[in-house]
Amino acid sequence: MGRIVVGVDGSDPSLKALHWAVRQAGLTGDTVEAVNSWEYPATSWTSMMPGMPEDFDPQAVATVALTEALEEALGAAGAAAIQKIVVIGNPAQSLLDRSEGANLLVVGARGRSGLKATLLGSVSLHVTQHATCPVTVVHG
Repeated sequence: MGRIVVGVDGSDPSLKALHWAVRQAGLTGDTVEAVNSWEYPATSWTSMMPGMPEDFDPQAVATVALTEALEEALGAAGAAAIQKIVVIGNPAQSLLDRSEGANLLVVGARGRSGLKATLLGSVSLHVTQHATCPVTVVHG
């Protein structure tokens, strides 16, 4: 029994990837690890962005967002069976780090129309080029 890592940011493509990963885990007996990452917004002295409130906890916000996305997609019982990982960092690098030793990394593709529908998003492109395990990119 191994581990399937799936990137979940709450978007439709990521939820499709989640459903695919759960079905695959049902076939292989692997566990599913849903990963959500967050970063502080880039700011500089020229930015007009006000400072963050002292009680703002981006880790908690990202954890709630991941939990809600899993419960909406899989129901409470299905979400309870998924290991939830929330980390600070670049999404692509966070997925690469978490997928070390995994049997599979699953990500959603960018959902666009026309020619762009054949292109990968920046995260899916990066992980397909750098992952140390097999990667599945789920298209709409």
